[in-house]
Amino acid sequence: MSTSTPSTANGNDSRQFKGDRSPCGPSRVLHVRKVPIEVSEAELISLGVPFGRVTNLLMLKGKNQAFIEMASEEAAITMVNYYTTATPHVRNQPVYIQYSNHRELKTDNLPNQGRAQAALQAVNAVHSGNMALGGSASGSDGALMPGQSPVLRIIVENLFYPVSLEVLHQIFSKFGTVLKIITFTKNNQFQALLQYADAMNAHHAKVTLDGQNIYNACCTLRVEFSKLTSLNVKYNNDKSRDFTRLDLPSGDGQPTMDPAMSAAFGAPGIISSPYAGAAGFCPTIGFSQAGLSMHTMAGMGPLVSGRMTLHGMAPTAVHSVLLVSNLNPDSISPHELFILFGVYGDVHRVKILFNKKENALIQMADATQAQLAMSHLNGQRLHGKVIRVTISKHQTVQLPREGQEDQGLTKDFSGSPLHRFKKPGSKNFQNIFPPSATLHLSNIPPSVTEDVLKDLFSGPGYTVKAFKFFQKDRKMALIQLGSVEEAIQALIDLHNHDLGENHHLRVSFSKSTI
Repeated sequence: MSTSTPSTANGNDSRQFKGDRSPCGPSRVLHVRKVPIEVSEAELISLGVPFGRVTNLLMLKGKNQAFIEMASEEAAITMVNYYTTATPHVRNQPVYIQYSNHRELKTDNLPNQGRAQAALQAVNAVHSGNMALGGSASGSDGALMPGQSPVLRIIVENLFYPVSLEVLHQIFSKFGTVLKIITFTKNNQFQALLQYADAMNAHHAKVTLDGQNIYNACCTLRVEFSKLTSLNVKYNNDKSRDFTRLDLPSGDGQPTMDPAMSAAFGAPGIISSPYAGAAGFCPTIGFSQAGLSMHTMAGMGPLVSGRMTLHGMAPTAVHSVLLVSNLNPDSISPHELFILFGVYGDVHRVKILFNKKENALIQMADATQAQLAMSHLNGQRLHGKVIRVTISKHQTVQLPREGQEDQGLTKDFSGSPLHRFKKPGSKNFQNIFPPSATLHLSNIPPSVTEDVLKDLFSGPGYTVKAFKFFQKDRKMALIQLGSVEEAIQALIDLHNHDLGENHHLRVSFSKSTI
């Protein structure tokens, strides 16, 4: 009989697994209680996946308990903080998560661990994706779990208030980039097919949203994986939308999304709904009786009290102009804002306000790109200050009149060659990620070495923690800097940097780590 120390759990010492004990300090090993006996390994692993990589799992079915080991203590802390305010449910039963007094799980010699290890490998393969394919969760190196695809089938039950394509987009885009949506009615039920850029985004959305209500006590979401792996959208209208193909026609007899009509969510039923959110327009998802607080993290919305408010659902959401505030007036320039916000859409105009230089207006190509930029950049640090990004009441950014003093604070970038999303159906639509410390570099000429690129980033004072060329394509690489704030500034400074041989460096945020 092997023994375990307070720092190691191996499943043999029953004294280690009592259901209720005094709270422990942070640990990357988490103790899960009240686990339904019929629960699968994959279901438990899915509790941890949105927060980071799950490195081990120990199930004690006879005790209705389990231990989940995360790759880092930071991921475990985020997970515990999140589930403290939003009790997770597995098989419609609440489960409870707390820190374990173990520092790691030792399961190598335990029986019946084969299924847990297989489930871990499958989930982490999807989560890591295939780096050679630019991080998409497909291909032989990142095979999808059985039955899992980037396309979700959504049924809205108890449809007491109308639900539009826009409402679905606002809800599901909290978990990743939504590429396409098709809505339809079948068997007298409102249904939709929704395609993400990444199957892991679909997994996160399904785990979190299945069974939840769009409005309190009605409009219940039923979410499952579709057998389809891709959607073919022919028309952009109020029934279907391809967010990568803004050039698609509206279709014969199909109404287009008229901004003056507030894009369906201005319908009287929603405005007058007693369940509407801020300003009477914003539908709210109520997550269980305790409500849900969403932490700012990859694919998830901001932390709000009690329930998740869907930002940008007021009528101003149809505008494409953003108001950026709390900028550093001594350091910011229109060009910097053009490069940064250009990661999430094509920036047409930038105006730093003449009398309030800590504020700026940014006009994006369309409202969808404005929403995307807002959701990813609000709350990020730039030049030492936390910036705030909201939808502006302005519909356009006005250029200064001839002879009007401007000090170069207003710039028109509509004809810039640096727009990332000009080409319809561009792959750039599928590689939009939140700011991260790891940057994706591309368009690297063959003569440029690892040391040259490291020196390029360390020269201005950035801390280079790691670097890696892509194995199958040395035109691309990943570089990890000291912080997200450093990476944001480095992207601004070095995107489009001339590397010689008619190659200009392309820099974007990566979802991968080195």
